[in-house]
Amino acid sequence: MEAVNLNIRTDKNIKETAEKIFNELGFNMTTAINIFLRQAIRTNGLPFEVCLDTPNEVTLSAIAEGRKMAADPNVKRYTNMADLRKALEE
Repeated sequence: MEAVNLNIRTDKNIKETAEKIFNELGFNMTTAINIFLRQAIRTNGLPFEVCLDTPNEVTLSAIAEGRKMAADPNVKRYTNMADLRKALEE
């Protein structure tokens, strides 16, 4: 195996924080980067999911239910936490 240098630029805080994590795992930065690269090769892509922060179906359903309740004038409303807690205990 022929070793080559890989130069990257990153934010100082990111580097220091990552180094602390890797050190706790018993790795140095070089080993951690090599693990990442080997996993990328093994998976033929990034070794983790990369996506926008999109709500899942349960969250989308809860949002829709909340909007429906907010639009319904017959839904009981509370102006303080004490009244809401009391209603939940009933």
